[in-house]
Amino acid sequence: MLKPNEGKADRIVRVVLGAGLIAGGFLTTGTVAIVLWAAGAISLITGAIGFCGLYALLGINTCPVNKK
Repeated sequence: MLKPNEGKADRIVRVVLGAGLIAGGFLTTGTVAIVLWAAGAISLITGAIGFCGLYALLGINTCPVNKK
């Protein structure tokens, strides 16, 4: 199982941003819509599970429980 590396505030921002990006995808068409949906889905998923692969690669950890 992946150790969470996102704090509560970070997760909330990701979920809100992801929902906004997905909603924005419905307001446009074509490639822009696909990019918005994909970015929104990634943001929602990482916010929901509390783990960000990019954070892991860069050594970032905003989760106060799993600080090193």
